[in-house]
Amino acid sequence: MSHSLPGGTWTLGDLTVTRFGYGAMQLAGPWVMGPPADRDGALAVLREAVALGITHIDTADAYGPRVTNELIREALHPYPESLHIVTKVGATRDARGGWPPARDPESLRRAVHENLDSLGLDVLDLVNLRLGNAEGPRPEPIAEAFETLVALQRDGLIRHLGVSNATPEQVAEARRIAPIACVQNMYNLAHRTDDALIDSLAAEGIAYVPFFPLGGFSPVQSAALSAVAARLGSTPMSVALAWLLRRSPNILLIPGTSSVAHLRENVAGAALTLSAEDLAELDTIGR
Repeated sequence: MSHSLPGGTWTLGDLTVTRFGYGAMQLAGPWVMGPPADRDGALAVLREAVALGITHIDTADAYGPRVTNELIREALHPYPESLHIVTKVGATRDARGGWPPARDPESLRRAVHENLDSLGLDVLDLVNLRLGNAEGPRPEPIAEAFETLVALQRDGLIRHLGVSNATPEQVAEARRIAPIACVQNMYNLAHRTDDALIDSLAAEGIAYVPFFPLGGFSPVQSAALSAVAARLGSTPMSVALAWLLRRSPNILLIPGTSSVAHLRENVAGAALTLSAEDLAELDTIGR
């Protein structure tokens, strides 16, 4: 059914995925801690995602912790052959809901095994190394951490590798160590620091997966986006997702929601057609 999803498909390494994917983070409780308020609703969203033809689900064992992975397993295991689950390691959770880094080799090995266990898999399709901190990317060497994941890949536990919350320098450093299939960073209409990186990755056939499609907008930027959405008879989220799909063919979407109705709205919204005039006006938002 994937042909009916906006954006078509992309090849992550050797895995074909729909460019319209689903991010599971919002299925956990408040602040991504604990179980969802509506467990049956969470399971229904995951099943609907697959029913709609989505073949890329993004998760992490740190969400909950364990909560989203266990929901994915309960809703979808045994997984359809076409479905690819992408996870990330490199941060854990503390009692206050913070995300302390956990990138020493032992923590990374433990996290990979915890993801395998909670998802009920023998091999993880793609593991992103999460860098930086909750405030965003920060410059730091990544070789020891990334080489740990490369060793687990050689052991057959991971198919493909990526980096998340990374600076362009860290992306380059990772690529000197081993091939990567994707970069997952914050990027949207208002936050366009990665423009040059996206274009260079597109030329190399590497996916770019933006998180927070509506995150970090100023009130002025938000008003500009709302005005375009109103003129198109659409919503800001729909316009933001449609713009991302248009921005570059290597962009993969992973909008999250805990509601089946919102999931369907996001799919329909991302299919919105933007004219040259719309695109020119939207282009001014992040400038």
